[in-house]
Amino acid sequence: SVHGDEEPQEQPELSKTDGGSNDDDLCTSLTVWRKSLLISCNGFTVIDSNGSLVYRVDNYMGGRTKELVLMDGKGNSILTMRRCKNLRLVDTWVIYGGEVGDHCTSEKPIFYVKKCINILHTNKSNVLAYVYRPPSDKRYAYTIEGSYSQRSCKVVNEKKRVVAEIKRKDATSGGICFGLDVFVLIIKAGFDPGFAMALVLLLDQMFS
Repeated sequence: SVHGDEEPQEQPELSKTDGGSNDDDLCTSLTVWRKSLLISCNGFTVIDSNGSLVYRVDNYMGGRTKELVLMDGKGNSILTMRRCKNLRLVDTWVIYGGEVGDHCTSEKPIFYVKKCINILHTNKSNVLAYVYRPPSDKRYAYTIEGSYSQRSCKVVNEKKRVVAEIKRKDATSGGICFGLDVFVLIIKAGFDPGFAMALVLLLDQMFS
């Protein structure tokens, strides 16, 4: 299961950033390609700094899907995300650990993510979504801020600490822009990269 700030059992190799030897100076940098490796699918392909495939999403359904499955590089299901079945206007998703069968009723969600809707446009903090730990929906565990359309987002925990970021990817020479379909996901030490990637998938569903 995924527990947000807790150290996961397995994660891509940590990359050292500029700074001292503190854990805060270690982060995971992943390149996200908004394209499935399978020709007949929509999805995502995620590689680490060594060029190894670490996550993938292969969605046979085009457009707004009801379910997403995040897999590791070998095709094992890590997280399942399902759109909530309700009559509310708010776009809400539930995240389960591993793969969830269609007839499974005993599996409990580990997080759910609700799109921030502000009709009056008074959202000065640019909050895109709130992430909650069930069963509480009164106090969120994380907020996602910024602009997904510009590939500039931050995941912020309850202590106002940035635990993950989405950034545009630029070439190291020549300043060539890769566009919006290739970008960088940076995860701070102690935050689960798989969970961070799940949030990227939900942002893509909510704001694409």
